[in-house]
Amino acid sequence: MIERLMALLAFLVLAGFLSILVIWVPRVDLGAWVLLTLVCAGYDMIDSHRGQGTS
Repeated sequence: MIERLMALLAFLVLAGFLSILVIWVPRVDLGAWVLLTLVCAGYDMIDSHRGQGTS
């Protein structure tokens, strides 16, 4: 359970940092890369915890 909370916290920190970047540098191409990065990180987080039982 603690691993999932830490992964969620890390994802939220990454999303927060990238959102600040997009706010200060408002470009469409940068927004697309940030969105792609968050999708890949989210998929990896979900996929790495899939199949694990409760701790």
